[in-house]
Amino acid sequence: MKEEREKFKKDFIKRLVKYSVGIVKFAERMREKKIPLSLIDQLIRSATSIGANVVEAKFSSSKRDYLHFFEIALKSSNETKYWLILIKESFPEYIAEVNYFLKELDEISKIIGASVLTLKGKK
Repeated sequence: MKEEREKFKKDFIKRLVKYSVGIVKFAERMREKKIPLSLIDQLIRSATSIGANVVEAKFSSSKRDYLHFFEIALKSSNETKYWLILIKESFPEYIAEVNYFLKELDEISKIIGASVLTLKGKK
């Protein structure tokens, strides 16, 4: 059971890295099309913050600290959703890519949300 949990954690971190890399590459393509840099920057910051906070939680000093990093990751995922929807509504040529990122983000958010509830003893 512990081995499975550790494998899931490693795989989840790999998934978060893959998501961040995908967002960064997507942002580069948007830069070429003269999308406002402030919008691109906000998307990159919030999307990469998700994985960064999950990794940071791994090295936290207490359960409370661990929970705090997961809560920040969840907030970052909500912010990322906002920026992706804004891009989708403002630049329809990116609908397909944004929908892909939103779907993946929804799954990531559910995993983080379930972890937060478990850590709070509500699940």
